[in-house]
Amino acid sequence: MSTLRQRMNQDMKIRNLAATTRDRYISHVAAFAKHFGKSPELLGLEEIRSYLVYLIEEKGVSVAYSNVAVCALRFLYRVTLERDWDFRRIPHAKREKRLPRVLSREEVVQFFHAIDNVKYRTILMTAYATGIRIGEVTRLKVSDIDSKRMMIFVEQGKGRKDRYVMLSPRLLAALREYWKTERPTHWLFPGERKHSPISADAVRQACTEAALALGFEKRVTPHILRHSFATHLLESGVDLRTIQAILGHGTPHSTACYTHISLERIHQTPSPLDSLPGL
Repeated sequence: MSTLRQRMNQDMKIRNLAATTRDRYISHVAAFAKHFGKSPELLGLEEIRSYLVYLIEEKGVSVAYSNVAVCALRFLYRVTLERDWDFRRIPHAKREKRLPRVLSREEVVQFFHAIDNVKYRTILMTAYATGIRIGEVTRLKVSDIDSKRMMIFVEQGKGRKDRYVMLSPRLLAALREYWKTERPTHWLFPGERKHSPISADAVRQACTEAALALGFEKRVTPHILRHSFATHLLESGVDLRTIQAILGHGTPHSTACYTHISLERIHQTPSPLDSLPGL
């Protein structure tokens, strides 16, 4: 398995897959091999099918988890082992379509007031003010803040893409206040070890604790702040194409979900009942 693992890892590096993706794929392949007690080279389509059934029916994993396992096994057998199979026999599970939950503007204000720690409040305020993912927030460098152009540079975000997002004057003021206390030099939000950024999990924990302290019925995560950002932009009249670019979505399809949760748009859309003649 070690030789196969090394070769698969090299194949993923050649295709410039992210380090987190490589780790997940290797982990899934190792779990697959451990389940049968054999090298994946000795296993085939029937074993893959049996394993996916085991994941869903016995382990009760999420659709997202099983789909990553499918991607990992497809990569292993299609690319690394070069099997000439009909890979339609290793299907992805259909994902449920759920609308993201969002906070109202008033709830966002209450949430920020509930965070006493300046560093965590500034991190989460940055997430909401820019809409960037929490992993992108934690990897921001001091040099990424361009106060002259009022923009923030997001280097190699999801999909290995660079992009710019807006720098709010209010966020800039908050960042300057934070800088006075923390004095970061490289990473904007360093962890306990100054040479590395703060972990996203630590921020998520702080987010959860603030929501619990407030007694919010809604679940609050950094990603919900991102959803709230996009929804509030749409309600303010910003077009979907601009929101798509800011969020770093590859296609308009991912951004279109926000049209279903924008209360302003729902309220402003007349019912056809109102236009029926003579009723």
